[in-house]
Amino acid sequence: MSGGSDKRQMRSAARFFAVQALFQMESSGQTVERIVREFSDHRFGEVFEDGVAMAEGDQRHFRALVDGAVNWQAKIDQMTDRALVAKWPIDRIDPVLRALFRAAGAELVTMDTPPKVVITEFVDVAKAFFEDGKEPKFVNAVLDHMAREEKPAAFA
Repeated sequence: MSGGSDKRQMRSAARFFAVQALFQMESSGQTVERIVREFSDHRFGEVFEDGVAMAEGDQRHFRALVDGAVNWQAKIDQMTDRALVAKWPIDRIDPVLRALFRAAGAELVTMDTPPKVVITEFVDVAKAFFEDGKEPKFVNAVLDHMAREEKPAAFA
């Protein structure tokens, strides 16, 4: 096992779980604490009846994404709105995409992760949720716009 590869995989899993958690929070009205506890206790490393196991996620990264998305939601939603076509404000897009943009926005706004890494990682998350759709390309375009607005020097 290589430490760097494992750490990257755990962060990737944390991003996937953060999108799920934010979606679940919005759809069920649960609190951050309840969702974080549920994911930490039950989702990370969960083994299903067919023997398939969920990845262990980086719990610290997961918590930072969820907290960042909640604490910076107004700013992130405004950034997302500016990146979307005028006819499609954030409250009209798919709730999974909304959760994804909030998690990615939290990483762009609150962490030092290179924007290209954030974009690539969350496009991969979009592919996991929307296997056959156009959503991954849409996610790429929106996140690119958000990243250029938040960290323009990274694209110079």
